[in-house]
Amino acid sequence: MPKDHHNTAADHHEKAAKSHRAAAEHHSKGDHEAGLRHSGEAQEQSKNAHQHSQDAYNKSALAAKK
Repeated sequence: MPKDHHNTAADHHEKAAKSHRAAAEHHSKGDHEAGLRHSGEAQEQSKNAHQHSQDAYNKSALAAKK
């Protein structure tokens, strides 16, 4: 169902955004190790978000053809 794929993609986008914000906060405080850790988490969530976005798009395209 396209709805589920879109919701999953949105969840990963939100997690990536939170990790990016955490990385920025830690870097602004000079805690670069924690900033790097959060940055890596953000990248992983972003990759997951991209994959789920592709899946959601493909499911939407299939549903639109019906």
